[in-house]
Amino acid sequence: MSAQDNCLSLIKYLLFVFNLFFFVLGSLIFCFGIWILVDKTSFVSFVGLSFMPLQIWSKALAISGILTMGLALLGCVGALKELRCLLGLYFGILLLLFVTQITLGILISTQRIRLVRKVKDIVQKTIHNYHANPEETAEEESWDYVQFQLRCCGWNSPQDWLGVSSLRSNASEGYRLPCSCYNSSATNDSAIFFKIPLPQSSRLRPQARPEHSTDLCVVPANSYTYPEGCAQSLQKWLHNNLISIVGICLGVGLLELSFMTLSIFLCRNLDHVYGRLARYH
Repeated sequence: MSAQDNCLSLIKYLLFVFNLFFFVLGSLIFCFGIWILVDKTSFVSFVGLSFMPLQIWSKALAISGILTMGLALLGCVGALKELRCLLGLYFGILLLLFVTQITLGILISTQRIRLVRKVKDIVQKTIHNYHANPEETAEEESWDYVQFQLRCCGWNSPQDWLGVSSLRSNASEGYRLPCSCYNSSATNDSAIFFKIPLPQSSRLRPQARPEHSTDLCVVPANSYTYPEGCAQSLQKWLHNNLISIVGICLGVGLLELSFMTLSIFLCRNLDHVYGRLARYH
């Protein structure tokens, strides 16, 4: 066996093993998404996220798992069976994904101001229509989850909530705000607020401490809420995690380039193998 044949065999099995790994990874992601769909109640109580956003995330995980499995299967079969059509299709899909990611990166960097403005409009619309329609709470629950995780309140500041008509209350009893705005670390006195139960909040298990649900809390005028708006918190989070985000994007891009290089090299050099076999026969 020549050095070229050894090199092709090495590339073939490397491509097969790597894609087999990603096929297993895609299967795990798909199973995890289906598990969330089947056993929503356990995940609601564990994560604290309500049914609708959790259902969206579970479907996204399931679809991502299926796409990963399909792409990895193309690479596995194409490499192992040395099928040029499958290797070419595998290369084409990877190239399309790579170009799409580069295009999205360029659009995000050049249209950053417009993107921030669009996100701001969506958030402010969600805040303005908070509890306006009890049947549609997916956006509200998602925003409550963001406030709870980032420890922030409103887009610019907690003042964003004070103009919401559905949250207005008597000045003597304090301000009505989502319980996700409540800063439990500011005080140990659990008697400074009380929770206003709502029909959709019954889907979550009762908590001694307000969780990231769509419950409303009445806070006193001295306001034990997160003082910072989520716009500033999000900027801080992006700044603190910028190296990790760029590293992950570069890692994914280099991985795709590596797979594309291996697949196209194997695909192009199969001509020599087929030609040698034809001479033998």
